[in-house]
Amino acid sequence: MSELSASQDFKSRELPQWLLAELRSDHAGETGAVWIYRGILAVTSNVELRKFAEHHLTTEEQHLTLVSKQMPEQQISIFIPVWKLAGFLTGAIPAIFGNNSVYATIDAVETFVDRHYQHQIDSLRQEGSFPALRKLLEQCQADELCHRDEARAAVKSRNHALRAWCWLVGYGSAVAVKLARWR
Repeated sequence: MSELSASQDFKSRELPQWLLAELRSDHAGETGAVWIYRGILAVTSNVELRKFAEHHLTTEEQHLTLVSKQMPEQQISIFIPVWKLAGFLTGAIPAIFGNNSVYATIDAVETFVDRHYQHQIDSLRQEGSFPALRKLLEQCQADELCHRDEARAAVKSRNHALRAWCWLVGYGSAVAVKLARWR
């Protein structure tokens, strides 16, 4: 994570509209991620799950700080209160049902985030622009993949209800990205 703090601050540079929209979606996503872990911590008393959530919360807070530095404050999504509530519920609801539900939820979220970041990384690589930003996104993506893999390894089973919930989480993430890109 220390490498991430060395990233360039792009606020002072003119960013293309497509990239501002992508960064707005990243900011919204990292905001949601912070609130997912806050939701878990608000509900669970399980020591193992609290340790998992506290560790991941720290990483997501760092990501949010870094992404915030990449864009003008007036460009953040107008839906931030919605992303906070949605994130909180995405963490709190599965925490009511226990560790397995939380781990499956995090697996679903991070699987979506991996694809989302990869799309942005590929676009920046193709454009040949903003190499420092691309590197920051690659490092955030690597952290998210570690979160996904840790959660995936902890999932014991996936019943029909949990599969449906995880599908809903993925679908909701896709809708959130579209709304955040828009504004």
